Amino acid sequence: MEDKLHEMKKKHKGVREKGKIKLSRMFQKLEPGDKVSVFRELSQKAGFPARIQGNTGIVEKKLGSAYMIKIKDFDKEKRYIIKPIHLVKVK
Repeated sequence: MEDKLHEMKKKHKGVREKGKIKLSRMFQKLEPGDKVSVFRELSQKAGFPARIQGNTGIVEKKLGSAYMIKIKDFDKEKRYIIKPIHLVKVK
């Protein structure tokens, strides 16, 4: 349990994760209805609460360079605006 908590609250990249940001993740194209997971890119400022790290949601629409993601938080559906570098498409 303690290891999982440590992994979720990680503030620095590991040795093998350091380096240049993948531009393909920065400019990935998502369509409304796609399922995505939220994973913070530690080298970029995250504009969303840390508690949604690892959650899965559905893309609603594109807003500028970011996407509006619908995530179910317990019994409520919440919407967050998240940049694509923090999103990973789920198959």
